[in-house]
Amino acid sequence: MSAAEDRAENIRMIRDSAAAVAVPGDFGRIRRLRFTAPGFDRAVWRQMCGMGWAGLRVSEAEGGAGLGMGEFCALAEELGAGLVPEPLIPCAIAASVLQGTTLAALLAGDRVIIPAWQERANSLEPAADTTFRDGRLFGKKMFVHMAAGADAFLVSAREGFAVVERDAPRLSVVIEPTQDGGNFGVLRMSDTPATPVPGRIGAALDEAALATAAYLLGVMRRAFAMTLDYLKTRRQFGRPIGSFQALQHRAADLQIQIELTRASVESAAATLDTSTATMLRAAAVSRAKARAADASLLVTRQAIQLHGGIGYTDEYDAGLFLRKAMVLANLYGSAALHRARYAATAAEDDEA
Repeated sequence: MSAAEDRAENIRMIRDSAAAVAVPGDFGRIRRLRFTAPGFDRAVWRQMCGMGWAGLRVSEAEGGAGLGMGEFCALAEELGAGLVPEPLIPCAIAASVLQGTTLAALLAGDRVIIPAWQERANSLEPAADTTFRDGRLFGKKMFVHMAAGADAFLVSAREGFAVVERDAPRLSVVIEPTQDGGNFGVLRMSDTPATPVPGRIGAALDEAALATAAYLLGVMRRAFAMTLDYLKTRRQFGRPIGSFQALQHRAADLQIQIELTRASVESAAATLDTSTATMLRAAAVSRAKARAADASLLVTRQAIQLHGGIGYTDEYDAGLFLRKAMVLANLYGSAALHRARYAATAAEDDEA
């Protein structure tokens, strides 16, 4: 078997394994977890870790699977199709920095360690103001995704990284609910004890942005599939509404958006797996995330409209996908931020 065939088989098996958690068409679990603390199921999280998902990008020498972004994006897409709320992407960021027993506890599912790096809205720049002096942290972190379920936080500071326990003295954690039923946290630290951790997070943030784009691809793919099923079964004037040419044209436009997003995500994953050129990697990620953010909002909003009045009710599952897209579209950078970064990186690459 060639390397390409071997990788294709890895991706196929990863997609198949995702069905154990992202059960097609079963959103009862998702509804039960919405607007609860922590917003996900710890037993399911341990199951995901048992399948090696948290360590998919971690080297085999450190206890991970050592697989590429192609595999990680395939997994994220399937989880997006199932609206899985467990914090795989943020924990994957933490796994890229942590070492030793702390990393092992995260990979085993025994601990949920969430990265806290953002200090300004719509930013991809970690640690602007937070400081770490003499084992103490001072600063504020915003938009900490799924913070309600964290056992500890991986906090970025000017001087490096530190792990802060959830119950650490002089750590304030304020939880705010999000549209999809999850949560963001705001951390305030004032002379808060923490344990230093060596490492860098920049590349991991780009990987998280691309994995989020792949998750959004799964969201729009599943929302569109549900919409097609509805168009085939809902009857008006004695025939399925999917036979109306105007609705067929709208559905075709949405399918094009999904396929363009898939091409962009897969191209970016291949770039990250094969290139070490910083500008090229950043441009590929930004192109994919900008497209996924815009397309997911378009597809999920159109899905609601094509379902008619029932689509606007909270009891109907189509709305769950729009809510998820509304939250994730801006996570790890909005479409506008990534378009601006793409323009800047592409220009710098041309000059080089």
